[in-house]
Amino acid sequence: MRRRTIGNSTVGAIGLGAMPLSIEGRPDERRAVATVHAALDAGVTLIDTADSYHWHAGERGHNELLVARALRSYRGDTSGVLVATKGGRGRPGDGSWTVTGTPEHLKRAAEASAGRLGVESLGLYQLHKPDPAVPWADSVGALRDLLDAGTIRAAGISNVSSGQIREAHAILGDGLVSVQNRYSPAVRDSEPELRLSTRLGLAFLPWSPLGGISRSALEGRPGPASTGTAFHRVAAERGVSPQQVALAWLLARSPALVPVPGASRPASVQDSARAAEIELSEAELVRLGDAP
Repeated sequence: MRRRTIGNSTVGAIGLGAMPLSIEGRPDERRAVATVHAALDAGVTLIDTADSYHWHAGERGHNELLVARALRSYRGDTSGVLVATKGGRGRPGDGSWTVTGTPEHLKRAAEASAGRLGVESLGLYQLHKPDPAVPWADSVGALRDLLDAGTIRAAGISNVSSGQIREAHAILGDGLVSVQNRYSPAVRDSEPELRLSTRLGLAFLPWSPLGGISRSALEGRPGPASTGTAFHRVAAERGVSPQQVALAWLLARSPALVPVPGASRPASVQDSARAAEIELSEAELVRLGDAP
């Protein structure tokens, strides 16, 4: 698999978004672990998780614990795997999400995440979302304290504006290595943040990177796949899945971009990983540039 850089770490160009393994409709643990193992077999070395990725109340850290178990049971070498986790959000168990960005909460959350993942220091810790009730500089300052204490080795921010990226970069300096915003063929609102991240040398990790691309039979969804976008037409011409074309398009947007598509089946993550092998032509990129 092609490689990309996140701070001082080099990872596979396609990561794994582990959230579907723990939230509503999650698979059983056997299939969830098999999905993580399939990702590792395919060359994926970035796993994206968060303490709030769970379904029911009282399950905080479900996804982190699952990822830790999957890594421990893998028979291959996991020393090069970067686990990126996040703190600052919560799930009461009724389907809603909360935001808590106080320094005290973020510091406790990072320490708890390290414990669940079984590490002394988190490879990448990301502030999940700005808390409108807490000054941004205070929340980011907690990341600075965590870096200085060695609790985390690198920091990231998620769901942020360009101004918040600049402010965080001023506070964290080289300690800030990533930005994680929603970005996909259908949702391109974070184009300015992608450009800014690229200029600053920050990795850009788009969440929900397959937005606008219909899910295929790989996820067990009934009904025929859509053929209505340029992504589907290019996929049909190449004999690959539209998801692979979407991920290849993302990789072509910036050398700083590392997609982290979610998966709940081994076949899904294997399909996504193959996107790293696709080099889209200039003509194809022109066709895809204005596709919905």
